[in-house]
Amino acid sequence: MSQSKLVDTYIAKSARFAKPILNHLRELVHQACPEVNEVIKWGFPNFDYKGVLCSMAAFKHHCSFGFWKYSLLNDPLEILSARNEGGSMGNLGKITSLKDLPSDKIILNFIKQAVELNEQQIKRLTKTTPKGSRTIHTPDYFARALKKNKIAGKVFENFSYSHRKEYIQWFEEAKTEETRNKRIAQAIEWIAEGKGRNWKYAKK
Repeated sequence: MSQSKLVDTYIAKSARFAKPILNHLRELVHQACPEVNEVIKWGFPNFDYKGVLCSMAAFKHHCSFGFWKYSLLNDPLEILSARNEGGSMGNLGKITSLKDLPSDKIILNFIKQAVELNEQQIKRLTKTTPKGSRTIHTPDYFARALKKNKIAGKVFENFSYSHRKEYIQWFEEAKTEETRNKRIAQAIEWIAEGKGRNWKYAKK
């Protein structure tokens, strides 16, 4: 089993309740995929095998565990959830003890599915706009954010196609949910002020 000292350190510095959770998840990932590589990306442990498989993180009162391609995993019991707006709950909700985790069998199955997706080089599902189209789909996660700020919502609705496209592409390019949500928060502020994504570089 190849384990990273950086991940060892991350777990060692985590809260007492988090250590057994992180260690258990780590063991399951290695069990399902012995060739996996451990790396610290975006400040927390990620497990790579021909691309990102999954990641885990420890917070003050809970842990999280999520799959990069969770929307493509076969989940008949609907155990996995879309990552929350705060970006800190992964796909298994807030994990405060080992009892909060699904059975090892279920987690191992998800990990093996993730491995197969990466082996087949299957990409995450993303909504695309047909070439030449002047309309662009507003992702549900951003639509919800706009509803919470009526001014930004109205401004965005009246934005030009190019302005809307620049923002949405910015969100879709985010590597993690945490990064995406930080971008959304910044975008709402700028949009409410009538600013486009690249307003800093606009000619005055």
